[in-house]
Amino acid sequence: MDPKIDKRALYSLSYGLYLVCSRKGEKLNGQVANAVMQVTAEPVSIVACLHKDNLTTECIRESKVFSVSVLEEETPMTFIGTFGFKCGREVDKLALCTHDIGSTGAPVVLDHAVAAIEAKIVREVEIFAHVMFFGEVVASRVIKEMKPLTYAYYHEVKKGKSPKNAPTFTLNEV
Repeated sequence: MDPKIDKRALYSLSYGLYLVCSRKGEKLNGQVANAVMQVTAEPVSIVACLHKDNLTTECIRESKVFSVSVLEEETPMTFIGTFGFKCGREVDKLALCTHDIGSTGAPVVLDHAVAAIEAKIVREVEIFAHVMFFGEVVASRVIKEMKPLTYAYYHEVKKGKSPKNAPTFTLNEV
């Protein structure tokens, strides 16, 4: 890495911790993501950035839809581990949690979620090893009134780690 890049500066950017889910035919899948944000207010749009080799990326590319479940601060590490460190090609992650099928057809995880957002893809941009999926929001709801889990809280309080395909730096790597 370029010596002019201090990873600690990048760590000061704020993120949440989310589950991004989609489907490929009958196969449902989801993964933890921290690079999700609102892009525009009118029309309401969001972007999710995922590693191009992930099964969830394949699902979104085929179905052209995805959901985002905003995780609560009290989400157990075992739950995060299921969606963040297990491969959907080997484990049916959605069978291990409460979810419904949203209006887009994408699965929406309800366990440990404070809110859920559904989007239809309007643009896809590849950037190095990742894909940014820009989606127009077609449905959203508050599931419960609790504090959302931030990436900083996940690392500092929960002592969480980042999977190798995460798009962001962590202090563990500094």
